[in-house]
Amino acid sequence: MKPTILLDTSGLLCFLSKNEPDHATAVQIMNDPSTLLLTHNYVLAELIALAIVRGFDHLMVTDYTLRLVDEVGVEVVWVDEVLHRAASDLILARPDKTYSLCDAVSFVLMRQRGVEAALTTDRHFEQEGFRRLLKA
Repeated sequence: MKPTILLDTSGLLCFLSKNEPDHATAVQIMNDPSTLLLTHNYVLAELIALAIVRGFDHLMVTDYTLRLVDEVGVEVVWVDEVLHRAASDLILARPDKTYSLCDAVSFVLMRQRGVEAALTTDRHFEQEGFRRLLKA
C-alpha cells in the first residue's frame, strides 16, 4: 500500500515557487509516483489567497488549483458540515494554539485517514503529532 501525504498550503506554495527554499524537495515529493497525495478544498482556497498576496498571477494560481482537482494521484476532499464542525471543535479544544480552520481540517482529515506526514512548512502539524516534510 502506498503512503499518503497531505498537501498543505505552504507545501503547495513551495512547489509553485522556485524562490522558496524547499522548492526542490516539494517538487520531488509531488512527483514521487510511490506516494498518494491528499488535500482539501480549504487548502486550495487558502493557496489562492496566499499566492495572490505573495505576488503570483491570480489566474495562474486559480488554474493550477483547478488542474490539481483533476490530477490523477491527488485526492481532493470537499469539506462538508461534519468535517467543518469537527475542525472547529478541535480549535476550541486547543485554546493555547493558533491553528487556522484550514489547519484544523487537515488535522482531522489526517487522523481520519491515518496520514502521518504533510507537505508543509507549518510547525502546527508537528504540534499535533504529524511529520512535516519541509523545514523552511
